[in-house]
This record gives sequence, C-alpha cells and structure tokens, in this order.
Amino acid sequence: MTQSNIGNLRAAFRRVKIVSGGQSGADRAALDWAIQNDLPHGGWCPKGRIAEDGRIDSRYTLRATDSEGYRQRTRQNVVDSDGTLILNTGELSDGSLATLRFAERFGKPCLVLQLDSANELESVSRMIEWIGTYQIDVLNIAGPRESKRPGIYRMALAFLDRVAG
Repeated sequence: MTQSNIGNLRAAFRRVKIVSGGQSGADRAALDWAIQNDLPHGGWCPKGRIAEDGRIDSRYTLRATDSEGYRQRTRQNVVDSDGTLILNTGELSDGSLATLRFAERFGKPCLVLQLDSANELESVSRMIEWIGTYQIDVLNIAGPRESKRPGIYRMALAFLDRVAG
C-alpha cells in the first residue's frame, strides 16, 4: 500500500459516522473521539441511557432502546452500521464477544484489534485498509467497559488518533 493510498484511506476514515453504545471504556472513547474531531456520531443505548458509571450524558446523540439491558443496543448498533470495529485488550469476552457474534450472524464486516499487541503500526494499517476494503461509512466501535479493562478508554482514544493521522 502506497503512502498516497494510506492518506486517502485516512481521509475517508475522517468522514465516517461513528456509532457506539455509550458504555464506559471503548464505546465512550469512540463517541468522545468523534465529537473532538467534528464527526457525526450516534447509535443505540439502553433504555434510561444507563451505563456502569451512571446515566449516559445527553451530549452523546444516542437513541434509547426499549430494553434496559445491553444486548438489544449491541445488536442494533451492529445492524445499523456498515461494519464493526472491536477495540480490545486481553481475551474477547462479555459484550465484546456478543458484538462479534452479532456481526457474524448478520454478515457484517467485523475487525477485532488487540490494543495491547506489540505491533500497533500493523493494527493501524489493518484498520485503515479494512475501512477502505468494506467502504465503511457508518462504523460501530465497541469494546470492553472500563471496569473490565482499566485503561481501555485512554488506549482506544489514542489508537483512533493514530489511525486518523
């Protein structure tokens, strides 16, 4: 892949709509990153805008599902997006694993990246190429909540900054 191609794909990434469920951790990092970079954002969250750290702030333009559980919003965010990116550390589990299974069930492109891997440059390149290959315009970004993987918010935010260049 040439530098010009990488530049074009990075530019395309900076035009996607970011969707997420609003949970603390990777979800919230994705929404904050979109807001900081003036990208459209949205997605589904549980009824009552609940998250492990309290009510999800209204500055995030999320729609509430009919359920207070997380499964319905996870499913809907996968269905409503062109592809799902799971930013993870450690073993894929809980909601992140459910996200992957929904993507497989609905035939949606899904990329799982381990943010604690040794080769971050390779992860950045894989994501940029993946966005271009699947022509992602609406990107669901998911991953573990902060209490399950302390520091995932900071890692996800820094990773998205590096992908955008």
